Amino acid sequence: MSIAILGISAFYHDSAAALIVDGKIVAAAQEERFTRKKHDPSYPKHAIDYCLKEAKLSLNQVDYIAFYDKPFLKFERLLETYVAFAPKGLQSFRMSMPIWLREKLFLKDMLIKEVKKTDKNFNIDKLMFGEHHFSHAASAFYASPFEESVVITLDGVGEWATTTVAIGRGHELDIVKEIHFPHSLGLLYSAFTYYTGFRVNSGEYKVMGLAPYGEPKYKKLILDKLLDLKEDGSFRLDQSYFNYAAGLTMVNQKFADLFGEPVRKPETDELTQFHMDIAASVQAVTEKVVLMMARSLAKEYNIPNLCMAGGVALNCVANGKILRDKAFKEIWIQPASGDAGGALGGALAVWHKELNNPRVVNPNDAMQGSYLGPAYKQDTIERELLACGAKFDSVGECEMIEQTAQALADGKAVGWFQGRMEFGPRSLGGRSILGDPRSEDMQKTLNLKVKYRESFRPFAPSVLREDVADWFEANYDSPYMLLVDNVKEDRRIKMTKEEESLFGIDKLNIKRSNIPAVTHVDYSARIQTVHKETNPKYHALISKFKEKTGCSVVVNTSFNVRGEPIVGTPKDAFRCFMGTGLDLLAIGNFVLKKEKQNLFLLESYKEKYELD
Repeated sequence: MSIAILGISAFYHDSAAALIVDGKIVAAAQEERFTRKKHDPSYPKHAIDYCLKEAKLSLNQVDYIAFYDKPFLKFERLLETYVAFAPKGLQSFRMSMPIWLREKLFLKDMLIKEVKKTDKNFNIDKLMFGEHHFSHAASAFYASPFEESVVITLDGVGEWATTTVAIGRGHELDIVKEIHFPHSLGLLYSAFTYYTGFRVNSGEYKVMGLAPYGEPKYKKLILDKLLDLKEDGSFRLDQSYFNYAAGLTMVNQKFADLFGEPVRKPETDELTQFHMDIAASVQAVTEKVVLMMARSLAKEYNIPNLCMAGGVALNCVANGKILRDKAFKEIWIQPASGDAGGALGGALAVWHKELNNPRVVNPNDAMQGSYLGPAYKQDTIERELLACGAKFDSVGECEMIEQTAQALADGKAVGWFQGRMEFGPRSLGGRSILGDPRSEDMQKTLNLKVKYRESFRPFAPSVLREDVADWFEANYDSPYMLLVDNVKEDRRIKMTKEEESLFGIDKLNIKRSNIPAVTHVDYSARIQTVHKETNPKYHALISKFKEKTGCSVVVNTSFNVRGEPIVGTPKDAFRCFMGTGLDLLAIGNFVLKKEKQNLFLLESYKEKYELD
């Protein structure tokens, strides 16, 4: 008899649901894709409904429900922190306590209440709670292609842990080292995210994207004043510079005085060379910490494999440096490394750790390319498009791929909506906006006219796995866009002395390679290798583009605008298509061209979503 386990993450940010049946991942999705609220923290009712539908199960057929967190431990940390920092945190305490006492402290009761709306006879014995960092570690190790691995989890904070090291062997997984709040690499990075004027828990990747425009001038200052870093990569933060433990902001005046500039006001204060240098500095510190940690752990445990999860594991620049450092022979990062992935980890932990079920290791990994969300049949797509008033051509798959490849070759911006939706923060060729990487204007066009976001933001290349070494220094699998490597030397365009003397954002418009739209200012790229086995349709599209142009790379960015969750339904895709500078939409076997649409359906998306 099959055993079904439903994993849930909720009530903080990026709520999600995941369902496994007899240890196999059947479905997983974030709630934001259904509600259209970015980072939606609410109970993931829609995501749960989808997972159950995908498995053809009702809730009463689920054997266990695993929650990714232990709220009482988190509450304990909150109370102890306020006591430790009293009276400094009194205002924050007054603001947070009512919410905790009304909602989060009694989270188990809340969960039961929500579940019973679907199944009034729900057995509360089915509900299990795992620790936050263990859920992260489980999501990485149990889904990885490794029989044995060191597992590093790095994030802001779980219950108490901010950094953990676990050892996984077979179906066993045990945490062996911890760093506790308030000492947190994730919160250090978030503090600088706040300082540079970006939104915490959302804008950290902007800091990473901004870093190559600057110089790490403040690296030594951070290491001298903010961070007590040990040889094994463990660390402590000087809390006199921070406010996050008990205040309402991430940093204080002492922090601003240290660097000589006030906190940047988002959207109004200009991004200057100073902010770029600050970004470069915290990125360099982050890389140093994780490299020292990885080297120390590789030496201590003599295990060749490393798994990673937690929000910091989305720092693909640091990940790439760990891989190239070769302290570990192989590295695998959970594609849903943030809190959403905790739902999957919670379910896998119950199956393997609590129920003691053996693990069958998939040599590729168990994530199925991370294509774990909803797919739509042709008749459903057609029905939704007609309801929107769309004009489209219904063609065969080969013709759809032909027209899309030609549009890309002609320099058009394309919306691509095919197959199952991706689980995690990255679009991987299921819900993507695509472009020609050879175009000098494509980065600027996509940022300003389609995505409505900052011009400095880089785009990722999707490249045929078999051709990756033709374009990049990498020659390894990177299906989840979580590793950065450099464009090959012979693909680069050497800058003139005048160009080399430019600073910061002035470098943006310099053509740096023969695929300039995906080449960052330091010649790096966040690579996605496309595999025929996991996404045959996307592989076929890039192959057709290669046939037409000789280039086996396309620009890939998420199908949304700034502040919007990635599109979830055909209706979402059409609205985004009509509200942006996209020229063509390929959705299922339907092709939509902007010039053929009813002009009255055009809408401005620029102000529709709150800026992230």
